[in-house]
Amino acid sequence: MTVLVTGGAGYIGSHMVLRLLDEGERVVVLDNLSTGFRWAVPAAVPLVVGDAGDGDLVRTVMRKHEIDAVIHFAGSIVVPESVADPLGYYHNNTVKSRALIEAAVASKVTNFIFSSTAAVYGNPKENPVKEDADLQPVSPYGWSKLMTEVMLRDTAHAHDFKYVALRYFNVAGADPQGRSGQSTPRATHLIKVACEAALGKRSHMEVFGNDYPTTDGTCVRDYIHVTDLAAAHSSALKYLRAGGAADVFNCGYTRGFSVLEVIEAVNRVAGVKIDARMSARRAGDPAAIVAQSAKARRTLGWEPAHDDLTGIVTSALDWERRLAVLKAAS
Repeated sequence: MTVLVTGGAGYIGSHMVLRLLDEGERVVVLDNLSTGFRWAVPAAVPLVVGDAGDGDLVRTVMRKHEIDAVIHFAGSIVVPESVADPLGYYHNNTVKSRALIEAAVASKVTNFIFSSTAAVYGNPKENPVKEDADLQPVSPYGWSKLMTEVMLRDTAHAHDFKYVALRYFNVAGADPQGRSGQSTPRATHLIKVACEAALGKRSHMEVFGNDYPTTDGTCVRDYIHVTDLAAAHSSALKYLRAGGAADVFNCGYTRGFSVLEVIEAVNRVAGVKIDARMSARRAGDPAAIVAQSAKARRTLGWEPAHDDLTGIVTSALDWERRLAVLKAAS
């Protein structure tokens, strides 16, 4: 049995590959390297440079490597960018996912894990938000992911095909062993941006909106360590292989932090004071969204091990320092 990881040269995907290798799985990565890095894929793992939407290529890879499960990370993830380029997001996240699902069905690959998002909830009426809450995305990004969830649901009804969709909240941090981390240039993730500012890689950072209906006026999010997220995927894979039914699960810690609280945590860990400048709201940003993740813990047996904002920030800062060394040496 071999696991195909799409987007496995990217941030979350590379951590997933490491997790699978640590557990003794056979892995193949499919990545077009548009945002991923060849060096992020371990030498022992076959890397196919190509597109997850290329059905012929995917079927060839599945046949050659005897794939029994797909973990699908490949896609675009920047909310404001999706507002500016909705058609690009529907093409990359939805149309290409459809081609990948079709290839899996044709190749009799029955286990599929999908990288979904908390953005499917939009502005939830209640926090923490449960999986059965109303699904009303406020961005094309959220809609593009929800459309893929619908395709997976309908495919599971029609074929010998099972899936788990994991709705991520805000992913941050880096591999505790320093093997991978968030490396994308011009990244928009808050903790990544704040760490770059703390280390002088940015002259300042912007806080997008301080007039939200939250305690301090800035957006509130549930931050999950990328290593715990990889563990959730591993739990989902075991669940499907054991005969688990198709389902969706939240991945978060059921605790939210505001933008200003995150910046203060970075200031504290780094021993600096970031130049954080107030700016206007960004289109597509909900005021607050926090996960109710009891279902994943109960059904998948998922047990987070890094539920600590200080620890998340520390690992992110450590990776930023290591990344600077790697770039200097390259």
